[in-house]
Amino acid sequence: MARLSNVLQLPPSTTEFAVDRRVRVPMRDGIDLIADHYAPQTQTPAGTLLVRAPYGRGWPFSGLFGAVYAARGYHVVFQSVRGTFGSGGEFDPFVNEVADGADTVAWLRDQPWFTGTFATIGLSYLGWTQWALHSDPPPELKASVITVGPHDVSGPRWGTGSFALNDFLGWSDLVSRQENPNRLRLLLRQARAQRLVTRASLGSPLGASSRALLGTGAPWFETWLDHPDPDDPFWTGLRFDDVLASSEVPVLFLTGWQDLFLEQTLEQYTKLRDRGVTAGLTVGPWTHGHMMTKAAPTVLRETLDWLGTHLGGESPTRSAPVRIHVNGVGWRDLPEWPPAAKDLVLFPSPGGGLQSSPPDSGQSQTFVYNPADPTPTVGGRLLSPAGGYRDDASLSRRADTLTFTSDPLPTDLQVIGTPEVQLSHSCPNPYNDLFLRISQVDAQGGSRNVSDGYLAAAPSGAARIELDSLAWTFPAGSRIRVLVAGGSHPRFLRNRGTGELSSGATTFATARHTVHLGEATRLTLPVSGD
Repeated sequence: MARLSNVLQLPPSTTEFAVDRRVRVPMRDGIDLIADHYAPQTQTPAGTLLVRAPYGRGWPFSGLFGAVYAARGYHVVFQSVRGTFGSGGEFDPFVNEVADGADTVAWLRDQPWFTGTFATIGLSYLGWTQWALHSDPPPELKASVITVGPHDVSGPRWGTGSFALNDFLGWSDLVSRQENPNRLRLLLRQARAQRLVTRASLGSPLGASSRALLGTGAPWFETWLDHPDPDDPFWTGLRFDDVLASSEVPVLFLTGWQDLFLEQTLEQYTKLRDRGVTAGLTVGPWTHGHMMTKAAPTVLRETLDWLGTHLGGESPTRSAPVRIHVNGVGWRDLPEWPPAAKDLVLFPSPGGGLQSSPPDSGQSQTFVYNPADPTPTVGGRLLSPAGGYRDDASLSRRADTLTFTSDPLPTDLQVIGTPEVQLSHSCPNPYNDLFLRISQVDAQGGSRNVSDGYLAAAPSGAARIELDSLAWTFPAGSRIRVLVAGGSHPRFLRNRGTGELSSGATTFATARHTVHLGEATRLTLPVSGD
């Protein structure tokens, strides 16, 4: 533990601990869930933590969510959710966590070592299990640390109106195979996972090609794929929007600018803060996968501080509610999110420029999106090692994209907040989508993605697209690029142009997009005054 603490730059351990493995926790329907209990060997425990996960209780989860906290005086109950790693029942993602979480807390109250109050911690799906407890929070729940955790897992919401194909299909394949006892075969497959998912995503019909990838696993996938409407009642039980309006539990939120749940985390923080609930927010230069690697030292230190404050009554070391990493500058403390900013408005121009004044109206540019050869995903907020900041110059060279690039910047430009694109747009095919991207272009012509936006079922006329929030410094000499396309596949399910359900469709229709230039087509950047 001492070596791990040094590597992660953590405060020193305070106690030894023991682990009681495979503890049975009864549920109301008669099945048992399996948990490991990390018990600190001290007469003055710091508190109790509950962790509920579908990914097993072994390394690295055991270290980052069990041993680290037990060695600092916390009792930790690390439980495998229903149908995973020895727990009874069938795993039906997201469906049973409210009831099973409540039953676990009822069991926790009866344990002789229980300290009387507890907190929850965890990332990704472990964040969803925390929101499930917040839906009817027990009085003993005093704090949570939700790291890159969604409160809404409806497929179209995740994909901003278009089904988040890469993430749902890749995650389903990963989870359905994770208990394969042949570890070498599993690791080899994981190394090829993105390539396999991309190949399956291009199959037609998609239902059959996805099932060929998944085999007999992930029986839930087709039901997700067949409900593309975000307002479909199918998704009702997979949203905790009402919890954001009711929970009073103090929460620390941790995320990354390239995390797939970034916009949900910012929404969670903002809604709790606006109601006066104690909340903290940290956003770093990370992807979803970085939270257990590059981000781990920050996540663990800030989690320990939050727990010490809200379980142990210690004085917090956090100096501000919001802490963000600004590319090119470093960490910055803020009293609020988003910070005050001035709008910088830039207008796409007919020659492919991006300028401070609007061009004459009546001019336009067109591109054709062909779903049989969809515009590919390059980087961005993916649940994949292929996500994050990437060289995306290849996208600007495609015939199915438009790009508009500014002149070199005379000075550094710091953009903090949520960019917005207003687009005067028309397309004869009503079944069309829009993908927007801001990139930074260097002096050598290299391009790097900074912020994305997506609008499914884009209307003809005025379209408004919010892009990913960011904290980015465009250095002097670099240029700002706006890219417009008709998709980003497989991150977002390609619009086939026919209105058919993708699971069984085999035909395509192209979409000819026209972007009308002038006052109505603009990029607005929130520029920091600091």
